[in-house]
Amino acid sequence: MNQQTGNMRVDGGRLWGSLMAMAEIGPGIAGGNNRQALTDADREGRLLFQRWCADAGLTVGVDAMGSMFARREGTEADALPILIGSHLDTQPTGGKYDGVLGVLAALEVVRTLNDLGLRTRRPVEVVNWTNEEGSRFPPAMIASGVYAGVHTLDWAYDRTDAAGLRFGDELERIGFKGEEPVGQRKGHAYFELHIEQGPILEEEGVDIGIVTHGQGLRWVEVTLTGKETHTGTTPMDRRLNASLGAARIIDRIETITRAHGEKAVGAVGQLVFAPNSRNILPGKVVFTADLRHPDLATLNSMADQVKQAAREVAADLGIGVAIEDVGAFDPTAFDEDLLADLRAGAERLGYSHRDMVSGAGHDACWVAKTMPSAMIFCPCVDGLSHNEAEEITPEWAGAGTDVLLQAVLQAAEVVE
Repeated sequence: MNQQTGNMRVDGGRLWGSLMAMAEIGPGIAGGNNRQALTDADREGRLLFQRWCADAGLTVGVDAMGSMFARREGTEADALPILIGSHLDTQPTGGKYDGVLGVLAALEVVRTLNDLGLRTRRPVEVVNWTNEEGSRFPPAMIASGVYAGVHTLDWAYDRTDAAGLRFGDELERIGFKGEEPVGQRKGHAYFELHIEQGPILEEEGVDIGIVTHGQGLRWVEVTLTGKETHTGTTPMDRRLNASLGAARIIDRIETITRAHGEKAVGAVGQLVFAPNSRNILPGKVVFTADLRHPDLATLNSMADQVKQAAREVAADLGIGVAIEDVGAFDPTAFDEDLLADLRAGAERLGYSHRDMVSGAGHDACWVAKTMPSAMIFCPCVDGLSHNEAEEITPEWAGAGTDVLLQAVLQAAEVVE
């Protein structure tokens, strides 16, 4: 990379303006966003992104999972492109930056290439992956999972939300069921910028996180079946108490997780009672254990122990139990050469950096199965994410996008 391109940076103000404009679509109730996958708000956000891409001279294609690919041609049309992106969908009470930063930073990289009149040998494609969050249609990262061959298209189309609506039907309803076969677009490399979703970068005063690995994940759904009876009239020794079973299993999940070391994390974030009445013991309780670790053997051990704990508790209380794996991905190691390019780019620009492991899942974890991939983190205030109070600064966003630009310039090969 020559001295001129080695110092190039993006227009941070323009990037921030794009983030704020997208945040107006699907506003939450406390300053964040509720732009869940395949809702009307998701459609509106997609249309805005599509207009911005057209304004930047990009050609937008949509695959059968609704993922959007905005292409800037290279001087060699047959060369495999550099893919950069993330997702525009949010949690029900999500922030303005999780995922969105990665998509709009990628668009800002392309705008900067246009501003500078730079041509690249390889095409560059900005990607918006469908339903990364998995909050409406579990599991998470579903479209990139189909892209990587982890899920089938028919299986994905049959996922349903809490109201029983099918993924495939809702994708068609919002007008983003594309005709391109999923996985048809191959890539030479993939980059994804994301907020850290943790407190380390901010606490240590580090500008850039170089993500070397992604933690593996297991989602273990437990369904406990008790007997619906009056809470005030049923003797304690005559109860088939599914809620007590849930409480005991959740406590065991905490114990199991802590026993697997400081890199292990596990919790229950969703628990549903039926009939969910104050004075009726629930006939059914459903909850999901979210278990994560960067080592595959350790992760599998955690999941196995949680399943065994659920069986033991259910047997002790005389209640029914059913266990289902509803989401999973193995730990990911990102490409060493791309990581080296990210470190070099940060150093050229004078940004401090450190290596990190991602505790959350990202589309890059699936895409890495199909092409060399790497991730960048920028700090977020108090490490808060999946929360409407999620916050970053324009400087953090700009620094992360500057490093992303440097990596793309290197990988896409600027034509002198």
